[in-house]
Amino acid sequence: MLISKSQYLRGLQCRKSLWLYKHKPALRASLMAQQASLFDTGRRVGDCAKQLFPGGKEIEFLPDNFDGMVSETARLIAQGEDTIYEAAFKEKGVFAMADILHKTAAGWDIYEVKASTSVKPVYLNDAAIQYYSLASALHINRVFIVHINNKYERLGALDIQQLLVINDVTDKVLKRQSDIANNLAAMTDMLASDEPAIDIGPHCSDPHDCDFKPHCWQHVPSPSVFNLYRMSGKDKFALYQRGVMTYQDLPEQVRLNDTQQLQVESARSGEPVINQRIIQGFLKTVSYPISFFDFESFQDAIPRFDRQRAFGQMPFQYSLHVLTVSGELTHAEYLADEHQDPRRELAERMLADLPTTGSIMAFNQSFEISRIKELAALFPDLNDALLALVPRFVDLIVPFRQLGYYHPDFNGSFSIKSVLPAMFPNDPELDYKQLGIQDGGTAMDTFANLHLVTDDRERAIIRRDLLAYCCLDTLAMVKIWQKLESLC
Repeated sequence: MLISKSQYLRGLQCRKSLWLYKHKPALRASLMAQQASLFDTGRRVGDCAKQLFPGGKEIEFLPDNFDGMVSETARLIAQGEDTIYEAAFKEKGVFAMADILHKTAAGWDIYEVKASTSVKPVYLNDAAIQYYSLASALHINRVFIVHINNKYERLGALDIQQLLVINDVTDKVLKRQSDIANNLAAMTDMLASDEPAIDIGPHCSDPHDCDFKPHCWQHVPSPSVFNLYRMSGKDKFALYQRGVMTYQDLPEQVRLNDTQQLQVESARSGEPVINQRIIQGFLKTVSYPISFFDFESFQDAIPRFDRQRAFGQMPFQYSLHVLTVSGELTHAEYLADEHQDPRRELAERMLADLPTTGSIMAFNQSFEISRIKELAALFPDLNDALLALVPRFVDLIVPFRQLGYYHPDFNGSFSIKSVLPAMFPNDPELDYKQLGIQDGGTAMDTFANLHLVTDDRERAIIRRDLLAYCCLDTLAMVKIWQKLESLC
C-alpha cells in the first residue's frame, strides 16, 4: 500500500489517525480555514525560497496523477536539469515531494522549506522520510531545512538571504533512517487490519491537533477533568487513565488549587460564585471616562513593509467604546487600508480618539500594551504620547482571575469568549456566532490576505465583518463591566 509523506507523519503521531484517514475519512473534522491559511503562508514562503536557486523547473501538482508527477521529475533529471521545485518520487512504497532539489558536484541536495521560525522535531521526520524515498533513486548529498528568520526586519527591497535560515540536518536525518522501514511495515500491517484500539492521549495534539479528535474524544463529557484550570496535561491524562473524567469522579485526595476547587464547586452547584469584596476592589482601580479598547493585528511571514519584522505583530484595527460617569456611551473605530503600512495612521488616529483622562480598559491588557510600546519605539515623535497611555490601562480579566466572579460555564477559561456567553446567555447582540468573523485568528488571517482580494464587493463585505467583530470585543467589555458594577 502506497503511503505519502504526510500520511507517514500522521502515522508517527497516531496509528489510529492514519487508519481512520485511510478507511473512514468522513469522520475527519473540518479544519479548512486554519489549514487554508497555513497552506497559503507555506506556499508564499516556498516561492521565496525558490529565489535561493533561481531558474529551476517546477513540477505541477496533480492530485489525481502522482505517477505523472513522478514521470515528469524523472524526465527533467534525465535531460540534465540541476534545480527542480516540488520534485516527486515514488520509491519503497512512499510518495514524497522535495520542495527544492538541487544538484551539486557532490550529488543532489534536498531543501525542505517551512513557514516556521525554527527546526522542529516533526520537520526532521519529514526530511527523513523524504531522504528514504529519494535516496533509492538518486545520490543524495545533503539535506537542509529552510525556515524564517524572525529577527529579520525589512529595510527597502526584500533580502531573501536574510529572511531565510538554511540548516544542514543531514546527520539527524541519517540517524532516523534505521527506523523508517520498520515504521512503514508496521503501518502497512496496521492498515490491513481492523481499527487499532488506541485511546486518547497527549498524542492527540502533539505535534498537531488531530482532525479526528472530535471523533475519538466523543466519550469525554463537558466539563471534564481536561477543563481544570492550568492543570498540566500529564496530570489530566493521569486522572483519565484512572477512570476520572468528571468533577464528580474526583477523589478527595486529589490536590486542587483555589481556581480548580472553585471550578468543581461551581459546576456541582450549577451557580456562579461571586465575591463582592474582590469585585469592589477592582472597581475602585477604574476612573471615568472608561475607554474600552481592543486591537486586532496580523502577521506576515514575509514582511511587506519597511521596518516590519517577519512574523511581527502588525496592528491594523481598533475598536473604542467610551463610557462616561453619567452613562453616555460612544464608539470610535479604525480599520486600515490593506494595501498600506497601517501603523502610523493607526497610532495617530488612536491618540486622537482616546480621551486624555480616565482608565483605558482591555481584556488581557498585555497584548494592547505591547503593541503600543512597539509603536512608540517605531515613531519617536509619538513616543511620549503613546507611552503615556500605558499607566492608564486596567485589565478587565483581573476580577475573574482573582475569582471575584466565576460561572460554571467558564469551563476553566477566563477568555472573553468564555466569560461573555456565560454572563449573557442567549443574547443575540453579544453572540460571536452571529458574526461573519468570529475569532481573532480568523480576523488576523483575513486581513493579512485582504490585499489579494480583487473583487470590490467581496472586499467591502470582509471589511464590514472585521469592523463588526472588533466592535463586539469592546461592546462585550462594556456589558461585562456594567454587570460587575450591578453586582456591587
